[in-house]
Amino acid sequence: MKLLATLFLCGSLQLAVSPSVIAQQAPSPYHTRFAVDAPITAGLGAVSGLGLYLISQKHGPSDEELAGLDRNALPRMDRFAAGKYSEDAILVSNILCYGSLAMAPGLLALNSDMRGRYGQVAGLYLESMSATAALFTMSAGTVYRNRPFLYGTEGPANKRKSRIATNSFFAGHTAHAATATFFAAKVFHDFHPDSPVEPFVWGAAAIIPAAVGYARIEAGKHFLTDNLVGYAVGATMGIVVPQLHKTAGRTGLSVMPIQGLNANGYSYGGLLLTQRL
Repeated sequence: MKLLATLFLCGSLQLAVSPSVIAQQAPSPYHTRFAVDAPITAGLGAVSGLGLYLISQKHGPSDEELAGLDRNALPRMDRFAAGKYSEDAILVSNILCYGSLAMAPGLLALNSDMRGRYGQVAGLYLESMSATAALFTMSAGTVYRNRPFLYGTEGPANKRKSRIATNSFFAGHTAHAATATFFAAKVFHDFHPDSPVEPFVWGAAAIIPAAVGYARIEAGKHFLTDNLVGYAVGATMGIVVPQLHKTAGRTGLSVMPIQGLNANGYSYGGLLLTQRL
């Protein structure tokens, strides 16, 4: 926990004490359109709502299914998690996950360049989170996979037959934490690509959701494979959504008009796409 706090502190100090505070505000690296992004985000929210409805319609495992659970039938890499359960680990995973959801946009707001365009950044954050939530809820709503604690005797008896007992795939806490931290690191990189603290920012982005995943395993909520998928989904959404909104000028690509005379004296014109090295 102390290591995670130190890594995020390094990133927050760079966000707060930035050369851009005294320099002219740099242009935004993103291009967004409310008429396009708002419907996309709303659509993803609707998909999440459908996923939540499907989750509410699931049934929990029966007594016969619980009695027939065999850890040896699990993939070898998941067997070590079977039977685990810890209330303390559940609390830790909740703190890390929900803390990262709030901390990531909060740290970005400390930087003057991002703060001046925080509506745009917040919109991209919401879109990224909505994409992850849509994938997670639809997966949990359609895939039946028993949680690890069902393979042991620990854990509340009233949760063993609950519908959420079959929501092991994939790890939602890990996915959402990864979206938050990788989004923050990606946006920080796009605004300050030459920052010397980038390794610390990306390191924190990678470590925090990994810690969430570890806690979810110890809590008996998810297997290793559930967390690997959740981590991959969350990190992908946190990086890809901002990247899809990058402007050409901040990606090294530029479009230049060209014109001149050909050998016969006729004028010509066009566009030249160049790569900045």
